Amino acid sequence: MDSDEGYNYEFDEDEECSEEDSGAEEEDEDEDEPDDDNLDLGEVELVEPGLGVGGERDGLLCGETGGGGGSALGPGGGGGGGGGGSGPGHEQEEDYRYEVLTAEQILQHMVECIREVNEVIQYFTGLECGHKFCMQCWSEYLTTKIMEEGMGQTISCPAHGCDILVDDNTVMRLITDSKVKLKYQHLITNSFVECNRLLKWCPAPDCHHVVKVQYPDAKPVRCKCGRQFCFNCGENWHDPVKCKWLKKWIKKCDDDSETSNWIAANTKECPKCHVTIEKDGGCNHMVCRNQNCKAEFCWVCLGPWEPHGSAWYNCNRYNEDDAKAARDAQERSRAALQRYLFYCNRYMNHMQSLRFEHKLYAQVKQKMEEMQQHNMSWIEVQFLKKAVDVLCQCRATLMYTYVFAFYLKKNNQSIIFENNQADLENATEVLSGYLERDISQDSLQDIKQKVQDKYRYCESRRRVLLQHVHEGYEKDLWEYIED
Repeated sequence: MDSDEGYNYEFDEDEECSEEDSGAEEEDEDEDEPDDDNLDLGEVELVEPGLGVGGERDGLLCGETGGGGGSALGPGGGGGGGGGGSGPGHEQEEDYRYEVLTAEQILQHMVECIREVNEVIQYFTGLECGHKFCMQCWSEYLTTKIMEEGMGQTISCPAHGCDILVDDNTVMRLITDSKVKLKYQHLITNSFVECNRLLKWCPAPDCHHVVKVQYPDAKPVRCKCGRQFCFNCGENWHDPVKCKWLKKWIKKCDDDSETSNWIAANTKECPKCHVTIEKDGGCNHMVCRNQNCKAEFCWVCLGPWEPHGSAWYNCNRYNEDDAKAARDAQERSRAALQRYLFYCNRYMNHMQSLRFEHKLYAQVKQKMEEMQQHNMSWIEVQFLKKAVDVLCQCRATLMYTYVFAFYLKKNNQSIIFENNQADLENATEVLSGYLERDISQDSLQDIKQKVQDKYRYCESRRRVLLQHVHEGYEKDLWEYIED
């Protein structure tokens, strides 16, 4: 049976086989018959069609049966005739499907397997860190980072603890939603502008222009939309006050610092639970309304009320030093509040007037059109627009002079500044009054001369005020109150 050593299966012989062959087959069957469940495919030889084990031609492939007779693979490749190929071995072959491949078929199968592996590999992608994720996971991860968290150039690898950043090309390749791509482009553009000290977004609503300068400084710039702003801080142009003080002023106006001043000036704290209490009557006997406290104390000395005895309106525990310190603190708080309200009211008044005078452009434009219809040239009516321009400039300057004055310490230079401020303010109010009058054709010549004289005077006084302030900056003449 040397020629059969490469096979784990065999055909049953017909009854016409010799007893010797039958005996040999039974011996081989006892020793070599495989278990279907433990079939070792590594021992199967693949043979070329038409060749027997010994290399000689056979009429049938291994495992095939002919309709006219069976064929057993013997030492010489020949076989005895017999029945139609039925038996236990044939039933096992039908249950166990297999295929014999040629060299060309094996090569084709290998190519198909490699193609499938490549498709799986291409479906997963990652960064230089080596962490790979499927395309859908990448898309959902990036969409969440961009749309919900507003992240742009700081998106890192989704692997836990990995700080490798996802580059722009990878993000654009992995995202399929056009809205997410557009949002990402806006985010990285905004990040680029904010990181570049020579670029600044226009602060006007719905304006998407960027202003580029040669060098960064606190200078006025004007966008194509018409908005003028400070390049350094992005606020409306605020000459003569510096960005530092304007920032402090805006914060002071926005937060509750002045509310705290009012509370300090008009209330006291319960000595037991420290709840703020306002005195709503003349009696000095105070009862805390905190349900968990209910402490009784004297409004004057803040001591317990019980030791005061019958002295209902005269505190017998009065201490001159403590009382003086309390009065001084309260007076300082009141004075600070009054000072803030003085400058804040004038600041807000000029801001409101500036808004109204921006609307004055439409009224002046209408008046100019009416005058041109009454045989007046375009040149003759341009003084009205010029007057409104000067008026708005003076309002803005006056508005910010009160911020500057709030932080300014009193000295000789501050007195000169306040005189210039008052002169400009008076001239501005007169000019505003001229422009708000009903200008008819009969009074045009008279009002024209007055308006021209006044806006020229306002321009001159505004220039003098700003020159004085900038001279003080250069010569370090100003002293400030640290709020």
